[in-house]
Amino acid sequence: MPKVEIYTTPFCPYCDRAKALLARKGVHFEELDAPHGSAARRSAIERSGGRTTVPQIFIGGRSIGGSDELAALDRAGKLEALLAT
Repeated sequence: MPKVEIYTTPFCPYCDRAKALLARKGVHFEELDAPHGSAARRSAIERSGGRTTVPQIFIGGRSIGGSDELAALDRAGKLEALLAT
């Protein structure tokens, strides 16, 4: 399974939703605390091509977007393929 990273902030319902989906799938992920103005947040913005919102999710180093994009991949049946590579 490729490395899964998720940049989050406390009290973020979208972050919680994305983490819950990954947990339901049995996916081990690395959570990176990325409050506004932090080095982690700057890294997430750079790695994601300029996206400034959280969560920012990376699978195998590839940006897949945030919570909505993760859920869309799951609904389309494409998340498992990304996680299997």
